[in-house]
Amino acid sequence: MLAVIKTGGKQYKIKVGSRIKIEKLEGKEGEKITFGEVLFLGDENNIKVGTPFIKGAKVEGKIIKTAKDKKVVGIKHKAKKRYKVKFGHRQILTEVEITKI
Repeated sequence: MLAVIKTGGKQYKIKVGSRIKIEKLEGKEGEKITFGEVLFLGDENNIKVGTPFIKGAKVEGKIIKTAKDKKVVGIKHKAKKRYKVKFGHRQILTEVEITKI
């Protein structure tokens, strides 16, 4: 069974047992979490596509850990003005293991 869910403004293709890193979710390690915004469900025989979501469909997962991602570095620069600024950002991500579709 394959599913596409929407969370944090992004879409993720998942199956049972897969681990995904998504934007920070509220909850502690080991807690169960439910995703209600399911866009697609399917396998070799049956396919369901939502408009935009499938009614009654949900995906359950378990929070594995919450940690920071690698640093993303950016630079602002204005030519001939002696202006240069370097900045960085580390996004907080939650790793979730999918248990049930």
